[in-house]
Amino acid sequence: MYSEETGPEAKHIPVCLSCVDFKFCLSFTREHDQAKPVHKMALGDTCRSQAVPTSVAWEQPQQATCFNLGDLHVTGPLKDMNFSIPEEGGVRILYQFTSEPPAVRFRLTGDKDGIIDIAPEKGILYLNGSLDWETKPVHNLKVESLDVNGNVVNGPYAVTIYVEDINDNPPEFNQTSYTGIVRQNSRPGKPFMYVYATDRDNPATPHAQLTYSILHHFPNPYEEMLFQIDSETGAISPSKTGSYYLDPQKQNSFLLVVSVKDMAGMTTNAFTSSADVVISVMESLWKAPSTIHIQENSTQVHPVNISQVQSNEIGAIYDIFEKEKLPRLPFSISQDGVIYVTKPLDREEKDTYTFFVVAKDNQGELVDKPLQIHVIVEDINDNPPVCQQALTVIEVQENEVGGSTIGTVFATDMDEKDTLNSYLRFKIKSQVPEVPASNLFYIQQETGILQLTGRSLSKFYASSYSLEVLVTDGAFETICDVEVHVIDTNDQIPIFEKSDYDNVTIAESVPVGTVILEIQANDGDEPATGSSLIIYQVKEGDPNNTFIIETDAETNRGFVKINKALDFETMPVYNLVINATNPEPLVQGVQYNSSSLTLFKVFLTNVDEPPVFLKPVYKEEVPENISVNTLLMTVEAYDPEGDSVRYSLEGDVKKWLKIDSTTGQVYSASRLDREETEMYAIDVVATELNNPAQKSRVSLILHLQDVNDNLPYLSKDYPAFFCYPVRGGEKTLLQATDADEQWFYSKFTFSLPDDVDTRKNWEISKVNATHAYLSPKHPNFEEKTYNVPIILNDNGKPPLKNKVNLKVNICKCSSEKSCFIEVEREHSWPTVGQAVGILIGVLLIIGAIIGGVFFHMKYKEKHEKSHHKDAKDSAELNRLT
Repeated sequence: MYSEETGPEAKHIPVCLSCVDFKFCLSFTREHDQAKPVHKMALGDTCRSQAVPTSVAWEQPQQATCFNLGDLHVTGPLKDMNFSIPEEGGVRILYQFTSEPPAVRFRLTGDKDGIIDIAPEKGILYLNGSLDWETKPVHNLKVESLDVNGNVVNGPYAVTIYVEDINDNPPEFNQTSYTGIVRQNSRPGKPFMYVYATDRDNPATPHAQLTYSILHHFPNPYEEMLFQIDSETGAISPSKTGSYYLDPQKQNSFLLVVSVKDMAGMTTNAFTSSADVVISVMESLWKAPSTIHIQENSTQVHPVNISQVQSNEIGAIYDIFEKEKLPRLPFSISQDGVIYVTKPLDREEKDTYTFFVVAKDNQGELVDKPLQIHVIVEDINDNPPVCQQALTVIEVQENEVGGSTIGTVFATDMDEKDTLNSYLRFKIKSQVPEVPASNLFYIQQETGILQLTGRSLSKFYASSYSLEVLVTDGAFETICDVEVHVIDTNDQIPIFEKSDYDNVTIAESVPVGTVILEIQANDGDEPATGSSLIIYQVKEGDPNNTFIIETDAETNRGFVKINKALDFETMPVYNLVINATNPEPLVQGVQYNSSSLTLFKVFLTNVDEPPVFLKPVYKEEVPENISVNTLLMTVEAYDPEGDSVRYSLEGDVKKWLKIDSTTGQVYSASRLDREETEMYAIDVVATELNNPAQKSRVSLILHLQDVNDNLPYLSKDYPAFFCYPVRGGEKTLLQATDADEQWFYSKFTFSLPDDVDTRKNWEISKVNATHAYLSPKHPNFEEKTYNVPIILNDNGKPPLKNKVNLKVNICKCSSEKSCFIEVEREHSWPTVGQAVGILIGVLLIIGAIIGGVFFHMKYKEKHEKSHHKDAKDSAELNRLT
């Protein structure tokens, strides 16, 4: 309860508040939203009226706030203390300091700012208003106790109050609106502008952690926004869609409403602000220049500036890379985007160049799409005409009429086609000899076509003419040499020496290429010309071109040869009509007649020929597991003379096949095995029934297709080993294989059988499709050989399993980690019988050696005596005679 007393001369507003059952009471006024203490009372005191100066009094009355100190548990002696107080928390007690005599009161100094104070008698540290982090985040104070005379008894001690920030300030953009410019085709994610906002709250807390986003996008013609904003930095950049679709011709301005939110955007209690961003779309600076034209063999000082490009991004690094691989690209680019040609170009060497220009950032990443640069090398007249032939030879018949085309002089120019630089003109410069006139020939200026002027040539005046033809392209001249040979006209026809060459009888077995007749015709035209050369052809009687006639070019003699195999059964007789012609056409008024024809008959005699198979070879693919007596194929042969044919097999060493001798049907005779032979080749023999000597043979090839019929096995048959004692971690490599065909790659699985001992002692781990590791599972192995059962599965169709026993030796190892096995030897003396046998054997050997030596010596002595006796007898005989 409170009451007011006012008087006309009163300078204070008396206010009284009753504090009952409280240990401590604060009476204060409101001044600038801060609590200002006026009077303090102890328990049992009666609230006394206190006047508030009228200069600071306002509409709200003086108030008294009372605290039950019995609830205050935060008490203690003077010491250094830290407090963390949320801002805007209002009036509150922080702590009560206690004292010991002679101290009777407390004093607080420092950053009180009219908000922090202490009750001198009670030592209660309190706030009489709200703290503000944005005004002062830390208050540094000193507290000390005093005696009755005001002398310091204890202290001062440091009291630090840290103001805890609350989110009480919204973020603010540094501008109310922003403007930016973006270029068409700008790189997605590359910022072209930034927005920036600040928050007065503590930046070390989420209260000032700001998050940016785009609220609205006007206009927005696509499902995805054309722009994007970095939520942390406020960087605005084109999205992927924007990089593709932004076009100033379609839409040159956009309005974005950008929002910023504090609390890291993670709570609905966050403050938000927004700003408008106006974006103008400008045409892309990054454009490929139009086709660049460079004149060849330029005399300018190189490098020469030929074009320039500019990236949308400032500071981009430019580079060139080739589309086509050249020893050295004659172009370069500066860091200003200027493109240079580095040397003179030659159009005849290369007439066009295509390369790419790229722009990169400092990290080497492309900032724009590569630009394709196309360069055309313009031609200049720097190449003379070239004669296609060093000497052009033309043959002209002497009766050729005036105006006839007799040939063409060909010349080329390496300069650009269809331009004046390669436009050639022809002119006859000279004619040798100039008889019977100096202008017997004319050449078309544009085409180089040679024609006779007005009269025919005659060998009477000259058999040949030499012409010099001048070829010019306007800047260069070239002489082309031409020889014109005057040849005789074809006014004589070939005439056969015989009009009928009678007949010849030959066997149908005569081989191809055999000459069966020589024929002769003569021609009165000039020798060694097309007018006198004779070509023989079978005009009638040979519909299948069974015969061919070759001509000796020097003698014009014809040789009739067999061109295809003869067959009495098909055609036993040929009535041939042969004609003789010239490669050059006859002159007008002359025609071939019967004198250029001859007759010839060919009679064939029948020869008993062997049977003929319908195919040159018989092939068949069959699975290797087919049943015995399965029909594999049928071979067929016939006898040209109509005799019956019988079939048999040769080379069937494995006895896998059999054949029906009458029908040619081939059957399986026993089980086939691809693993033994994949391609089985034998011969089928066809024999005439009535003449067994007439036979023919053909190859039969059987390709056996694999089936999964072989068990897998370990490819290494030597035992594996582990060094004793086993220490753990050892492993030995196993490899599986089988005899079946492996398609692409083998695939085996390894496992142990389901018995306790094996699985307790060993384990298998897969390495790949063909290998696995075997490892001991514990070190408690004896030094001996173990049989380890392993189950192999080849995973074929059908899958086959094989249980193999692998011998694993646990043995002592050498320093080279190889198994060392001691060989056991029995150490004992030989028996008596063994000793006697050994002694007798030694004595026999010694006796044999001594006997051999003695025999050799006796033989030598006897031989010497005989020799001396013969010599003595011979001397005595000589003396007597």
